Amino acid sequence: MATHPQDALFVGEQPFPVIPSCEHFAGSEKLILKALQLQDSLGPIFDITCDCEDGAAAGQEREHAEMIVRVLTSDANKHHMAGARIHDHTHPAWKQDIDILVGGAGAQLAYLTIPKCTRAAQAAEMIAYIQKVAAQHGIKRQIPVHVLVETHGALHQVHEIAALPWLQVLDFGLMDFVSGHHGAIPAAAMRSPGQFEHRLLARAKAEVVAAALAHGVVPAHNVTLDLKNVETTFSDASRARNEFGFLRMWSIYPTQIQAIVDAMKPDYSEVEDAANILLAAQAVEWGPIQYAGELHDRATYRYFWEVLQKARLTKVDIPANAVAAFFS
Repeated sequence: MATHPQDALFVGEQPFPVIPSCEHFAGSEKLILKALQLQDSLGPIFDITCDCEDGAAAGQEREHAEMIVRVLTSDANKHHMAGARIHDHTHPAWKQDIDILVGGAGAQLAYLTIPKCTRAAQAAEMIAYIQKVAAQHGIKRQIPVHVLVETHGALHQVHEIAALPWLQVLDFGLMDFVSGHHGAIPAAAMRSPGQFEHRLLARAKAEVVAAALAHGVVPAHNVTLDLKNVETTFSDASRARNEFGFLRMWSIYPTQIQAIVDAMKPDYSEVEDAANILLAAQAVEWGPIQYAGELHDRATYRYFWEVLQKARLTKVDIPANAVAAFFS
């Protein structure tokens, strides 16, 4: 029997996370349910983040977290591709959020997002508490953790944060990061082209991506503020992907979802090459091959295996023989 690439190419090490390239935020029960319906109609091409931080009214933190548990454990959550953003380390409800979300929906949570850390020790403390609550409830799986880099302190310690356990994603938070510069970065830089060209922001984005990729973590880009202009969202996602190396982006409006997915999905010609290269490699038990006059070995096989997985997530057509070999 032919050896599967997942078994042949990642012996003794953890593969890079292959997760959707779009993460859609929803705060209220109505918007979460609408997002879940959209996820079902479009297919599982994006994640949903149920927002405790900005979604919960003051004084209603417990009820809001309990609502998220109720929704995520219901039949509405068909794909189990929804996580939650909890309150930050300075907020008195952050432990309560974890108690309720992990205790009530630990098996269903796709991830937990931690905002506004000012140093790595805060994120480490919160992750340790997530692990503790998971153990108390007999949850054996690792619950993926996403950390928002949106403060000077988090950016300064971004490599330490990226190395923390259970970490899956580093998110860049543009608006809070700009606000933390006390007017040194103009408000125009919260939009394009400034967000990609202002030197302080370009430096910050590049550092987040570099730290994430160095530690096997997915870098995620901030939102596009222009809610209804699909072309703007597509352009922002394309620049984030092609100029900075971000592999995921936030959505805050339903029409942004497909634009982000389309901008970040692999090109069909590369998918076709990936299929041909991997099929040829599998036929020689993952030894070196020549393809189109070029040498390929395990290093390039890993790259092309990730291309195929991303193609499957984003609904790019994959040649039928590759589907049969690798995904049946």
